[in-house]
Amino acid sequence: MAPLGLRKSTTREPIIQERDVHEISTAPATAGSPGADEPEATRREAGVAESSRANRGWWDRNADEYQVEHGTFLGDDRFVWGPEGLDEIEAELLGPPEELKGKDVLEIGAGAAQCSRWLAAQGARPVALDLSHRQLQHALRIGGSFPLVCADAGDLPFADASFDLACSAYGALPFVADPVRVLREVRRVLRPGGRFVFSVTHPIRWAFPDEPGPEGLSVSASYFDRTPYVEQDDQGRAVYVEHHRTVGDRVRDIVAADLRLVDLVEPEWPAWNSSEWGGWSPLRGNLIPGTAIFVCARD
Repeated sequence: MAPLGLRKSTTREPIIQERDVHEISTAPATAGSPGADEPEATRREAGVAESSRANRGWWDRNADEYQVEHGTFLGDDRFVWGPEGLDEIEAELLGPPEELKGKDVLEIGAGAAQCSRWLAAQGARPVALDLSHRQLQHALRIGGSFPLVCADAGDLPFADASFDLACSAYGALPFVADPVRVLREVRRVLRPGGRFVFSVTHPIRWAFPDEPGPEGLSVSASYFDRTPYVEQDDQGRAVYVEHHRTVGDRVRDIVAADLRLVDLVEPEWPAWNSSEWGGWSPLRGNLIPGTAIFVCARD
């Protein structure tokens, strides 16, 4: 999600090195950060600008904790589509690994760029984009020879038809108020015949409490309630926003962006995975889907 005034460009140079990659913030705690009062969780409307501002701040504040907690599961150079552990090397949703060599690939919501690192190892030419400066500092810490871009997924700073493929593993789309805007931008930067694959929380999960145990198995809300989930500070300012779309909404969004839906993958929970990740767990994963992966093509 792009800072105001960032012009469209074909540049592939990293743009986030103004601060030291090993820097740890010593700023006073703010709402939503460790040490601050817990934010209030609610359901209310949140627009494009508020969602972007809140989520940029949340990921900057929580990137360190996120990478410590989930870094082992994600690995440094592994392409995982979600908490189930579905790996791209097996799923081949972007195509056979041997066909990725030489392809220009955009990763949206890259975090520490684990997926881009895997793509680079296959011979692809990835660009890792994320809203959060701090997440990309972790990408620099781990290393890699590909570009890192701190920008808004709704205003991609690339020329038309710059990429052969685009991907997003739980990046951007769950957090934006206008997903069609993001999908249209992805279509714009894809070359004809390109593919965009993205994973999100499975929409059915919004009807259940976000709990890994038995309490997370009973419906507690309407699946059709699209009101965003918002965490806000004591001034009512959003510090985290997540947006709900039904399965039908996601399909209509893809069509509205002039993309073609090729496949919808709902990974089953594998026997080897005993991990809990927030509301994801073997108990729930064996009964209800937790992740939806949309495979789209740009004709």
